[in-house]
Amino acid sequence: MTDSAAVANAPADEPAPLLTPTDGLPPVVESAEALAETVRAFAAGTGPVAIDAERASGYRYSHRAYLVQLRREGAGTALIDPTRCPDLSELDAALADTEWVLHAASQDLPCLTEIGLSPRALFDTELAGRLLSFPKVGLGAMVEDLLGYRLEKGHSAVDWSTRPLPEPWLVYAALDVELLVDLRDRLADQLDRDGKREWATQEFAALMAQPPRESRRDPWRRTSGIHRVRNRRELAYVRALWLARDQAAKRRDLSPGRVLSDQSIIAAASTRPTSRNQLARLPGFDTRTTRRDLDLWWSAVQQAQQVPDRDLPEHTAPYDGPPPARAWADRDPSAAARLTACRTSLHELAGAHKVPVENLLAPDAVRRLAWDPPVEPTQAAVAEALIARGARRWQVELTAERLASALADHHPGPS
Repeated sequence: MTDSAAVANAPADEPAPLLTPTDGLPPVVESAEALAETVRAFAAGTGPVAIDAERASGYRYSHRAYLVQLRREGAGTALIDPTRCPDLSELDAALADTEWVLHAASQDLPCLTEIGLSPRALFDTELAGRLLSFPKVGLGAMVEDLLGYRLEKGHSAVDWSTRPLPEPWLVYAALDVELLVDLRDRLADQLDRDGKREWATQEFAALMAQPPRESRRDPWRRTSGIHRVRNRRELAYVRALWLARDQAAKRRDLSPGRVLSDQSIIAAASTRPTSRNQLARLPGFDTRTTRRDLDLWWSAVQQAQQVPDRDLPEHTAPYDGPPPARAWADRDPSAAARLTACRTSLHELAGAHKVPVENLLAPDAVRRLAWDPPVEPTQAAVAEALIARGARRWQVELTAERLASALADHHPGPS
């Protein structure tokens, strides 16, 4: 039975559990010979190709792919182990003229690119669901709502770096691409009916054009519990210990939280231990795992102790955008009024077009526009400002006129 036939026979009222791949569970591709055969099969296939990747988030330091799943009409399903077949550029070439179907593509594209896979045409089923204002856009929820099948999602958070991979995990992975093309077809039809197909096309193109994700500035500021840190010296402890942990996690290829918890970092920053033994007695530093890196932790503490006052980190990270919106009413009442007017207009537009307001226009672009509007807030000037902030053409066409009107109503005028 083909995927399409399976969907057609799905019960209309009660979702049926999807427990086994239609064609059976394929062997994992682990050799050059098996990969070459897979490339030939998928090159001979027809229609879009469904692709997914499994990472070991929460277990490993890297975000590399530990399993890649593909399915295409005429080729069936393939499960590829990229730790054994790290270069998939030949498969990429074979699929160069094929539309790739992914769910939440922004999560998988970076790790796929690392192994030589980059789409030239893309359909993201999650993003399509957002543009269609689906209340739930997880793969399981959308397959259930549109196709009448229930996917088992119990293995989504397992350690995919495990070898050999257990058969139930492989079944789960294969089923994630089993109905992805059928889901794409249903969503494409609905995008056409709602007049949103061009919106989706522009969004998919923007996803493919995104540069490699840059490291966030001052990532140590995301340490859980950092809001409890009382002063800049304690922030220096958080920074030094976070960087030391990152170094150890990268060296051992472990998730940083498995090397040292955020809570332990905050505890050390709050205590500011004055000796190696005092540090070793703190919660989280007293385990066998963390004690083997105690020299590293103590070195980080000493670095934090020795930072000159002038070089201590500030409480907030450097930022080239406007201040937090909650402070606008006091700092610039006109800007606060502009932001309220812009947000009101966007919410009205989002409701009229049945699209989430955050997909209609990025919230950061709205804040920047309201804080620093064009000197003359004409529709053309607003459109130019939005494009400079990464807005897509469909977003500009829908919002520029209304935003220009909102800005003009609260424009400060010539100084």
